[in-house]
Amino acid sequence: MPVRVDDVMRLCCDLSQQQQMKAAVKHSGKGAFVAGATAFMGGLVGGPPGIAVGGAVGGLLGCWMTSGQFRPLPQIILEMPPQQQQQLYDSVMTIIGNLDWTDAAQLTALVMGNAVLQQKVAAALVTYITQELRAEVQYGE
Repeated sequence: MPVRVDDVMRLCCDLSQQQQMKAAVKHSGKGAFVAGATAFMGGLVGGPPGIAVGGAVGGLLGCWMTSGQFRPLPQIILEMPPQQQQQLYDSVMTIIGNLDWTDAAQLTALVMGNAVLQQKVAAALVTYITQELRAEVQYGE
């Protein structure tokens, strides 16, 4: 992976860690499958009332299954495949493309020293995580 992509990923990790960002990826397809399968089984066992009971139980079970566990955002960023890291890199580079840096430490210092840049990069990061990864972002403990 090119050095510049690594530098931007390090910046995103440092920024998200400083702001205590966490994210939970929701698995809505799995939840929908469980709800549907439970309604179907309820229908086989109990007829029309079984569909209602199975659907209700399946909906609750699906909801419980899909409530994601929040993980630190730096961990999620580092686990992303290279093509997703490239997409995030492209998004952040629209903001910091005019900066000149030699390594990740210098890039991080440049962005962290500028509140406006810091806010823009954080917004780009949250936008990417929520729209592309379909994850919910949470701040703090």
